[in-house]
Amino acid sequence: MAEYHLTSPLKDEDVTKLKLGDIVYISGPVFTCRSRLQKYIFDENNILPFSTENRNVLIHNGPIVIKEDGKWKLVSFMPTSSIRFEKWGAKSVNEWGLKMIIGKTTMGKKTAEMMKKRKCVHASPTSVSPNLWVDSIEVEDVHLFKELGSIEAAWFFKINELGPFVVDIDSEGNNLFDNLDEKIAENKKNALKALGIEEDFEFTKLY
Repeated sequence: MAEYHLTSPLKDEDVTKLKLGDIVYISGPVFTCRSRLQKYIFDENNILPFSTENRNVLIHNGPIVIKEDGKWKLVSFMPTSSIRFEKWGAKSVNEWGLKMIIGKTTMGKKTAEMMKKRKCVHASPTSVSPNLWVDSIEVEDVHLFKELGSIEAAWFFKINELGPFVVDIDSEGNNLFDNLDEKIAENKKNALKALGIEEDFEFTKLY
């Protein structure tokens, strides 16, 4: 396991060196996205009103942001579960030219295949700490606020050493959680054998 401190916009060489289980910290420009933005663009055929060329890190997140003295103030921030957005994952990587998606859990096979094709990775937070990261994030702008609302809008952030995140899908399409599932299944089998319990046993039914 290695640790990397990367700056957006990311290049192919930044992400191809990342291996499953590596720890990353990210600085630079990023943007946020949830289901409503992807539905608005991909399902309802609207045009993304900004360029992702120099902002190719996407965070699956619905931040809590308020306006104070005429300026946006970030109150709470925590990546949400990426697997919820698998329907649009491959399209977002391909059409937006993403090099990294940050979100809890992981993403599915189609997104992983596109990540392999376009040299992109997925990284997941190692903890749930919504208020510890606020000081590392500066609100730069917001797009589609009126159309989608505060939570679902695309927020532009400038982040400084945000992390740690663990690489769970690498640029070859490998998935850390798939490997863990295999290891857990193997450990379970060995444990049942050691305890003398049949593999096809059923849990006690309480009702």
